[in-house]
Amino acid sequence: MKAVILAGGLGTRISEETSDKPKPMVLIGKYPILWHIMKLYEQAEITDFIICCGYKKEVIKKFFLSHSISENTDEKYESTQLIVKFESNIWKVNLVDTGYETMTGGRLKRVSNYVKEEDFFCFTYGDGVSDIDIKDKINFHRKHKKLATITAVHPPSRFGALKIDNNNVVNSFKEKDEDSNDWINGGFFVLSPKVIELISDDMTIWEKQPVENLSKIGELIAYKHSGFWQPMDTLREKRKLEDLWKKNIAPWKNWK
Repeated sequence: MKAVILAGGLGTRISEETSDKPKPMVLIGKYPILWHIMKLYEQAEITDFIICCGYKKEVIKKFFLSHSISENTDEKYESTQLIVKFESNIWKVNLVDTGYETMTGGRLKRVSNYVKEEDFFCFTYGDGVSDIDIKDKINFHRKHKKLATITAVHPPSRFGALKIDNNNVVNSFKEKDEDSNDWINGGFFVLSPKVIELISDDMTIWEKQPVENLSKIGELIAYKHSGFWQPMDTLREKRKLEDLWKKNIAPWKNWK
């Protein structure tokens, strides 16, 4: 089974870290967050990756080349296939240039050739980690037999919520969203290759027309994950993940 990971965006909301590298290459500990995401899939025995590159793609290539044991370039698809080794683990990594300004859906469409023969494949963003059980999610997808499974998560607490009376007195304060009943898109999709037919071109945003259409035709099902999930959209969130990692209490680290 294969996993497609989006790694081509500009990361403008965390520009302090992304002036010289793409957001998926921002370090958490000594490895980029992209590596952490791939380790999550490795725990589900998925080690065949298609990385959708764009902005600063050469930084991603340099990182994987430093761990590669073989390299093959495919000029037709503007890609590099590497066999990389981290400790005793072997990954197959296809680095595909999906364009500088291509949208999320367009990037997926550009790598369709790599997944067209699959019954289904995994697809996620290159800037968020979770303690999600990917094997369980895949089994959920198999059971429900839809074209697409989306992981639904609760938004992480980001700001303190104030309750203010008419005199501007704060009557209570608590970190919001901890008990929220809201669900949002957490990435970590499982998809049939057929969903790529819903993507028009490079400018198609995956989360807009394709996902909305899947919902309308009843082919999108939600796998609810109530555990840890954290995107890295801001410097504050990067520091939060870094702190968890340094203290050896990172919830997403389910490997030795």
